[in-house]
Parts: sequence; structure tokens; C-alpha cells
Amino acid sequence: MNLNDWQRRFDQWISQHFNHGDAAHDVSHFRRVWKTAQTLMQGQQADALVVLTACYFHDIVSFAKNHPQRHQSSVMAAEKTAAILASDFPDFPQNGVAAVRHAIEAHSFSAGIAPQTLEAKIVQDADRLGTLGGVGLAGGICGFGSMGT
Repeated sequence: MNLNDWQRRFDQWISQHFNHGDAAHDVSHFRRVWKTAQTLMQGQQADALVVLTACYFHDIVSFAKNHPQRHQSSVMAAEKTAAILASDFPDFPQNGVAAVRHAIEAHSFSAGIAPQTLEAKIVQDADRLGTLGGVGLAGGICGFGSMGT
């Protein structure tokens, strides 16, 4: 199965199962992070399926900036992603699950987990680059708006 097939399947799963009230972490965000990651991967020896999967599921659990468990969001998202892959994508290569988990855990600034792999560094950078510019500004406004500030 090629990356486009995996992306279509992830898009379909997200549209059917993911309803996050935070407009800054919707399917459009996942797609933008993936698009940025594709640019960052050029010329690199990264596992594109690991990066794609982490981009699509990195914020599957995402607490508000002022939530007391905010620093645990990425670890919880990694756990949930592993469960989703096992139950809904049983054909996902098992040798990639640990790498996806690490990339998701390490993407978050608040978790304080340093990325140890190229794939994790790419996902972290792609997500952080998404906070720049107009889309990032709008996402920040949405995020702070959901906190009631």
C-alpha cells in the first residue's frame, strides 16, 4: 500500500471518529502538518509512513493550554494512536508502531520529550512551523478562545 492509500484511510478514519472541539487541532491541521513534513523530508532518509501516521494522529488527544494534564497530551495521544492502529489498521506495519509513538510523544513542547529519531524531529518541526503565519495565529486565537481568555 502506498502513502496516498494510507493518507486516504487516515482521512476517512478521522472524518468518522474524530470530533475535537478545538478548531486549531482539526483534520485541516493534520493535513497541513503532513504537507510541511513532506517538504522537510525531501533529501532525508526518513520513514514516510511513520511521519504520515504521526502527523495525522499527533493531536488525537490534545488538552487546552491551561488544562492540568496538558503536559501529558502527547503521551496519551501516542497510546491512543497505538490502540487505533491495532484495532482499526491491523495491516499497519508493526515494526513502525514504536517509531510513530515516539514521534507523537516528542512533538509536544509541553511534554519535554526530546526527539531521538529523524521522523520525530520532522514531525516536531512540521507541527511547530504550523504555528507561524496567519493559520498559526488563527489557531492560537482559537486555542486561547477555548480557554475563555
